[in-house]
Amino acid sequence: MKFFVDSADSEAIKELAATGMVDGVTTNPSLVAKSGRDFKELVAEICAMVDGPVSAEVTALEADAMLKEADELLAIADNVCIKVPLTWDGLKATRALADKGKMVNVTLCFSANQALLAAKAGAAFISPFVGRLDDIGADGMGLIADIRQIYDNYPELETEILVASVRSTEHMRASALIGADVATLPPDVLKSLINHPLTDKGLDAFLADWQKSGQSIA
Repeated sequence: MKFFVDSADSEAIKELAATGMVDGVTTNPSLVAKSGRDFKELVAEICAMVDGPVSAEVTALEADAMLKEADELLAIADNVCIKVPLTWDGLKATRALADKGKMVNVTLCFSANQALLAAKAGAAFISPFVGRLDDIGADGMGLIADIRQIYDNYPELETEILVASVRSTEHMRASALIGADVATLPPDVLKSLINHPLTDKGLDAFLADWQKSGQSIA
C-alpha cells in the first residue's frame, strides 16, 4: 500500500520523506492557501523532495481552462499529477490528459458511481473522501469497499483507489484491510500510526533492565 502525505507544509513533508515511508504527496487549494506560499514554487519544492506523484489541483471549472492550467502545472516537474474535481468538465479534462499519458487524480468522490465514471475517463487515481462522508453519517469505508469490488470486477480499469480525508488510524487500518491502493494522510495521522502503549511500556522495561546490567554495546 502506498502512503501519500496530504499537506502543503514543505517542512513536514521533508521530515516524513526522510523516513522512506512517503510514496507521494497530495495538495489542494485550501492547504496551499493556508501555507501562504506561492503555489508553483511550493509544488516545485515538494516535487524535488519525493519521487512519486505530487497532486496539484486546478482551480478552473471548465474543461478547456482546466487543461490550460494543467499545462502550467505539468511544466513544473515530471512527477506532477493533475488534480481535477469530479464534474463532467473534470472528466473531460481527465480523458484529454490521460490520452496524453499524464497522471490525473480525480478528487471529491462521494459515490461508487462517480468512481466508476472517473475510471472510465482514465484517471490514474480516484480520491474518495471518507472523513467527510462520516461527518454526515454516511459510511466512508463502505464506499471504499464498494469501489474496490467494482474495480476488481473489471480488471481493465487501472485506476488506483486513493483514500482521502483520512481522520484517524482506524481509517488507515480499514483502508488497508479493504485493499485500497493508496491512502493520503495528514502528517499527524501518519506519525500516529506507530503509536501503541505496549510498545512504549515494553521499551521502557527493556531499557531499565539493560541499565541494571551495567553493560554497554558501544
